[in-house]
Amino acid sequence: MSYFTKHPTTVFFATILLLCVLITTTTSLYIQDGFSATLLLLSLFSCATLFSLISQFNKQNKHMNFVLKSLANGDSSLGLSKHHPMHSHLEEIKENIQSARFNAEQQAHFLQALLVHIDLAVVVCDDTGDVIESNPAVAKLLGKAVRHCDDLAHIAPLVENCDRSLKTIANWQYGEQQDTLSIQVSIAHIQGKIRKIITLHSIRDALQNKEQQAYKRLTKVLTHEVANSITPLASIAQSCESLLPETLTFDDEEDKDDLAMALKTLAKRTEYLGDFIGRFREVSNLPAPTLNPEQLAPLVEGVFQLHQQTCIAANIDLQLDVSHSQLTMLDSAQVEQVLINLTKNAIEAVQQNSGDTSASVQLKTGCNEASQHYVEVSDNGPGVAEHVVDMMFVPFFTTKQKGSGIGLSLSRQIMLNHGGDLIYIQREQGACFRCVFG
Repeated sequence: MSYFTKHPTTVFFATILLLCVLITTTTSLYIQDGFSATLLLLSLFSCATLFSLISQFNKQNKHMNFVLKSLANGDSSLGLSKHHPMHSHLEEIKENIQSARFNAEQQAHFLQALLVHIDLAVVVCDDTGDVIESNPAVAKLLGKAVRHCDDLAHIAPLVENCDRSLKTIANWQYGEQQDTLSIQVSIAHIQGKIRKIITLHSIRDALQNKEQQAYKRLTKVLTHEVANSITPLASIAQSCESLLPETLTFDDEEDKDDLAMALKTLAKRTEYLGDFIGRFREVSNLPAPTLNPEQLAPLVEGVFQLHQQTCIAANIDLQLDVSHSQLTMLDSAQVEQVLINLTKNAIEAVQQNSGDTSASVQLKTGCNEASQHYVEVSDNGPGVAEHVVDMMFVPFFTTKQKGSGIGLSLSRQIMLNHGGDLIYIQREQGACFRCVFG
């Protein structure tokens, strides 16, 4: 029985041969003797052989279908006997399928590794907006996982309404930081289905670098063209003032006083312009921070103690909240300079408050929803006017009569160099500036 199972082709052809012999014999007997018992027996045997042939054919067909379906489902363990005429072809098909599957898995693993390691955020979605594939850079850039185009907030309409390649720029708020994203959308047709490939890249640092380069170029122009002329002008004005003899007389004595005052004013203004150029150079040539692991609490406590006596003398309630203290990479000297400047601004702001509310300033540490650590300086003063909010970080913009306009811009540049930001938070009363660390 095992022989018949292992050699179905031999059995198949033997059955056909036997059937042909039986048909020939039955026909001969019928012609010679007519219908007889022998003819009946041979006829029955022929029918049984024919049934066996059909059964064997159906069995082979079912077995072949079963093997092919198994291959289609990825199961290559089933096969045909070595003597089957389709055996060699089936083995070749198995090898080709296994090779193709292996190559596809290799490419898939390569693409997965590539997506994980690149910093470019990549999102692939279908025509309904469902995300098919994305890499870890998406959550890192946007601050959240993206499972549908709707998760892209105000960027979603750009993607959903896009029917061809698109490249644009949009703002994105991540935690406390405002980011600028370069967005590119490509349309691909894969196996008859529409796929939208979205790439997102932050260009915030590049824009800031361009801004700093522009400041530096402007600094060079001012230093070379203006500063070199201001110094001798101040010297000449002072020399002319000292050379005026006491015995010098004018037709009108007031003319002598006017001349002396003009020379003093010239010397004073040129000295002021020299200081102005020096402050501009300070903003543009800010040294890179030396980052070290530091606790925020001791740093904030030091700034609090530095201003405590001043606030007591001015009847200002200086509050300290360092309930959240975390080890952060920072340059303590530069960050301390930022906090001192913000605290000084807050103290000056509450001194202008003529309301019934007692003046108060608060220093606070905390952590936002994006797990970014921050130090916050807030007050209950008059706050910042709406038309000033967009301009207050611009170098040399100030609303103070004696202000230089570099404090906030310098402070923000220090925080940007730390990978964070200095942001203004709108409050119902007073002002709040938050130093966010990246």
